[in-house]
Amino acid sequence: MKAEAPEPARAVEMSEDGLLGGRVRLRQPLAGYRAAIDPVFLAAAVPAGPGESLLDLGCGAGAAALCLLARVPGTRVTGLDIQAGLVRLAGENGRANGWGARFLPLTGDVARPPPRLAPGSFDHLLCNPPQLAPGRARPAVDPGRALANREGATRLGDWVATALAMVRPKGTVTFIHRADRLDDLLAAFSGRAGELVVFPLWPGAGKPAKRVILRARKDAATPLRLSPGLVLHQADGSFTPAAQAVLREGEGLEL
Repeated sequence: MKAEAPEPARAVEMSEDGLLGGRVRLRQPLAGYRAAIDPVFLAAAVPAGPGESLLDLGCGAGAAALCLLARVPGTRVTGLDIQAGLVRLAGENGRANGWGARFLPLTGDVARPPPRLAPGSFDHLLCNPPQLAPGRARPAVDPGRALANREGATRLGDWVATALAMVRPKGTVTFIHRADRLDDLLAAFSGRAGELVVFPLWPGAGKPAKRVILRARKDAATPLRLSPGLVLHQADGSFTPAAQAVLREGEGLEL
């Protein structure tokens, strides 16, 4: 009896989306994890200057890195992600936007970074880690989305430890995370960094924050500061002018 030939691998369906008012073109899978506004606000919160080097920990298809490259000319970004397919796509996105020489995505595990990532070699680090703790919610059906959204063996404390190890003394580390996990995030940074700033993203006036940005500085001793944050939506559901300035015009956030 003749063995059946294996089914050919299905092509991953892609969409091409525009960020920063179309200044950034982002191809990303239609299924699984998809970048929305979080990476745009994350990139806007990094105090990078021309000529500085950054590491995007958990870079995915490159949304945050590309927004930063568009916002701050002359920066260089290295990306790290465990999903090889997304790393290849991030490289393609970098080249499609004309920043192939400034963006180097690598495949690797946050808990065991590849040897070419030397500790203490980056000026800044940005990170949008998995948002859900194990056991908090039903796992996503799509495996790629599950990896992006839910902590596995690598826990939040591991992401923070690697982030701080990778930046130089006085370098900054910027995370975006769920507001209901702020206690976990602060605990992970406790005793490891200073000059912490918590920047809430309010869905609307008078509504509880769902996301927070946290920025810290390595080897600093300045106390924690709570920022007023930013209101995302007006009463009619449209973005506020302050949110539009970040999302469409590429303005940075003053934390």
